[in-house]
Amino acid sequence: MACSQFIPAIQIGAPITYWGPLGFVLTITLIREALDDFVRFLRDKELNGEKYERLTRDGTRVEVNSSDIEVGDVIIIEKDRRVPADVVLLRTTEKSGGCFIRTDQLDGETDWKLRIAVPFTQHTNNEAVRDIMEINCEIYAEKPQKDIHAFVGTIKVTTEDQVQDGSLNVENVLWANTVLASGTAVGIVVYTGRETRSVMNTTLPESKVGLLDLEVNNLTKLLFVFVMVLASVMVVMKGLDANWYRYLMRFVLLFSYIIPISLRVNLDMAKFLLFLLVILRTISDFGGHILFYAWQIGRDKQIPETVVRSSTIPEELGRISFLLSDKTGTLTKNEMHFKKIHLGTVAFSSDAFEEVAHHVASAYTSRLGRHSFSAKLQSAVEAIALCHNVTPIVENGSVSYQAASPDEVGIISTWKMPFWILIVSKVALVKWTESVGVRLAQRDLHSIQLQLSIGQTKILHVFPFTSETKRMGIVVKDETTDEVYLLMKGADTVMAGMVQYNDWLEEECSNMAREVYLLFEFELRPSAGLRTLVVAKRSLSAAELEAFDRAYHTAKMSITDRSQNMQNCVNRMLEKDLQLLCLTGVEDRLQDQVTTSLELLRNAGIKIWMLTGDKLETAICIAKSSGLFSRTDNVHVFGSVQNRTEAHNELNALRRKSDVALVMQGSALNVCLQYYEAEVAELVCGCTAVVCCRCSPEQKAQIVQLLRKYRAPLRVAAIGDGGNDVSMIQAAHAGIGIDANEGNAKTSIACCGLFHHAVFACLPTSSCPWTVLLQAVMRTISVCDAQGSHYIYHASYILMRILLRLCIALPRCSYGR
Repeated sequence: MACSQFIPAIQIGAPITYWGPLGFVLTITLIREALDDFVRFLRDKELNGEKYERLTRDGTRVEVNSSDIEVGDVIIIEKDRRVPADVVLLRTTEKSGGCFIRTDQLDGETDWKLRIAVPFTQHTNNEAVRDIMEINCEIYAEKPQKDIHAFVGTIKVTTEDQVQDGSLNVENVLWANTVLASGTAVGIVVYTGRETRSVMNTTLPESKVGLLDLEVNNLTKLLFVFVMVLASVMVVMKGLDANWYRYLMRFVLLFSYIIPISLRVNLDMAKFLLFLLVILRTISDFGGHILFYAWQIGRDKQIPETVVRSSTIPEELGRISFLLSDKTGTLTKNEMHFKKIHLGTVAFSSDAFEEVAHHVASAYTSRLGRHSFSAKLQSAVEAIALCHNVTPIVENGSVSYQAASPDEVGIISTWKMPFWILIVSKVALVKWTESVGVRLAQRDLHSIQLQLSIGQTKILHVFPFTSETKRMGIVVKDETTDEVYLLMKGADTVMAGMVQYNDWLEEECSNMAREVYLLFEFELRPSAGLRTLVVAKRSLSAAELEAFDRAYHTAKMSITDRSQNMQNCVNRMLEKDLQLLCLTGVEDRLQDQVTTSLELLRNAGIKIWMLTGDKLETAICIAKSSGLFSRTDNVHVFGSVQNRTEAHNELNALRRKSDVALVMQGSALNVCLQYYEAEVAELVCGCTAVVCCRCSPEQKAQIVQLLRKYRAPLRVAAIGDGGNDVSMIQAAHAGIGIDANEGNAKTSIACCGLFHHAVFACLPTSSCPWTVLLQAVMRTISVCDAQGSHYIYHASYILMRILLRLCIALPRCSYGR
């Protein structure tokens, strides 16, 4: 329209009346984008300008910027410093040869990860780091890839006497953007820049457009068509002549004010003006408070500790139709309370742990037979005290425990102090064993010392916990008796096939899963069920150990499929015929105000789905105790399906029910989506609530995409706290990260302290961005209405008379009531 004013034949008024508003809008937009780029520039400059020490060939320390670090450089990383590149850990100041790192900026998990220095380069004299440059070694590293949980490499150290070959895995590598949590590390850089794991896992975010922006765009298109039609009608009414196209263009220019450009200007102005209010804070902390919605949310006392990370779509929170939530750390506190230990014939609850301590003490002080009850209990407690990767750390005279897997977060020292909450799960078990008299005195990479034990226990092999295996194992040797045995603990679903036949494991697992829900029903105590952990043991002969060592070493030295070969070796040679020692139950409490928050969301018309990787019984227990399932809901447990026919039968059974709350497993969901994707979307969206258990991160994102595909334009929000929720949060229209124990998802548009804080952001309250946007839109409509009324009164009197005559001529039945 503005460019058309350069044509004298269709020029209407002064060109400034068209170029002025256009230039103003473009200037505001360009300034906002420039300020965004400036903030990103400051953030990048800060990261690239960080100083690190690099060792030269003669061992001299030289200070360099992180942007100048290259592959092959040997760098020194101090405690609490960010790792600037992917490095192989050569040496650490910790005597054990290991160090801990924090990976919350990489995978969203706040638990510490253990990393081990290469044995060939980890010397006794840890202070003299310059002699590391005198070592003649070659390192082979695989080509860059995205997997942060795997690394394949080899190292060859050549000395005057011999050549030593060793394998490198993920335990020997520090990924970029992780933080060194203990000691000082020396490492050699293997990947930099775009080849680092963190950058390769940083996919380009989807360009998300808010529903309001889409509606304004559609309205603009509709009004443009209306303007063209109206202009054509006016030209026809005037009469067609040789210059009809000139009059058509003039009428289009006159009627162009119908298109609500001022609405877009007002919205951009609101963003820009209140951005200026917080620009100083933005520059100082390089944060994301760049919208007035973010500014209001951050200052709202009802939702403290809330940080808005997106500057484009926070108004989506007020238009949510589906809220998909994680369980652990989101609906639950992820604070574990040790509640029960079961030995098959006898079970001990938290109020009887003093009796456990008495039996353990008597087993150590008196010489009882191996088949006595006290000896069996002692064996179970010792297995719990040994089968872990918890390390005691002494700082400022106090002892704390750090562990290296997500399964090791959060429990309570029930016997000593009933409500003393710790932060770590296998640390939980270690604290519990301490409470019953078996304390972890010392641990390093090669040995474990228990306080009541006569001698040390040598560590031969450690098989750490992973989300795929859902178990952890350790091969140890009692240096007093020279007995070698395998200790394992893990989820009941995977351990059931490894232990020797018994007639109580499956029954007790189901009983533990239902126990706390019954307490909730009759005592109104908010809790989230019991997590079960199976502990087992197997003695190994010298021949079995020697055969396993040879096979395992061969698997560790393989270049391709190393992790799979190592796991297959363990499965084939060790994980069979285990002796079941005990079953433990750990309780996870619900978050504060979860029940009332879910009720508020249900009353607001928002459907809540819970997606969890936990087992079926625990998921149902949490859904009922949290109020996700109401007492009037008909809970339908979707059966296990293996083929198309079974999926069809289960979907038909679900279709015949009403007011149903659905519980579905991830394996069944995969089969149903493969054959009946549209039918699944229709049926599950009609349920009052949905719980999907045994759900992988990819399946969580798949469910979000299913809703976006078949329920557009309804808005979908995802809320979670861990790295396994990132894909779900990225796929949703609006993502919310909970800053909980398990970690917070950095890809969310907002980060909240607790679940009920996020509820206030989703409800249409005074601080809700959608409410604020509606107020801005209403002000725009009011101003336009006043201007339009003035224009119509003075310039369109004849048109108004025509409209009035038309309305009077219509019959009364056309008006409606």
